[in-house]
Amino acid sequence: MSMKRLNKEYCCSSSAKQYARVLYELGISKEAVGETERLFEEVPVLEETFASPVVPIREKLSSIDKIFPEEIKNFLKVVCRNQRMSEISQILFAYDRYCKMQEGIQMATLTCVEAPDEKRLEKIREFLCEKYHKTDVKIEIVKDPALLGGFILKTGDDEYDWSLKGRLSRLEQKLTWR
Repeated sequence: MSMKRLNKEYCCSSSAKQYARVLYELGISKEAVGETERLFEEVPVLEETFASPVVPIREKLSSIDKIFPEEIKNFLKVVCRNQRMSEISQILFAYDRYCKMQEGIQMATLTCVEAPDEKRLEKIREFLCEKYHKTDVKIEIVKDPALLGGFILKTGDDEYDWSLKGRLSRLEQKLTWR
């Protein structure tokens, strides 16, 4: 899955989050990580090749040596040896989020039928800053008419569903379980 096709709402796997944290803690420059991300975006067959069980591991490791920036090669080799290259897009996406989190920025996705006005967005930012003890919040807005009304706010592993669709679903569950 290329970075362009990675659904921003998609919550990365726990292993992708762990690899992202390790990548951050290794102190590899953001430039090297960005270059790696760019290579995977521009040549989608790279991820497919590295994830393929048909391609011998020594060929994969040799390709890593030839293609990627020096300071990230060892990290990619470990990912490759552990057969996690199919998650590289998730790892790089999780790395970006982890970096922002370390900088005191909370990332959130707001799914709604219509984009909210600035006043409502500011209240959501205040809520998230207070709840997660952050200095700033970056909110990505995703429009989804299937919600019927209201919105869903996702941040980290938390989800706040204030959508009409969610409320109807919860009401249906309560009525069904009686």
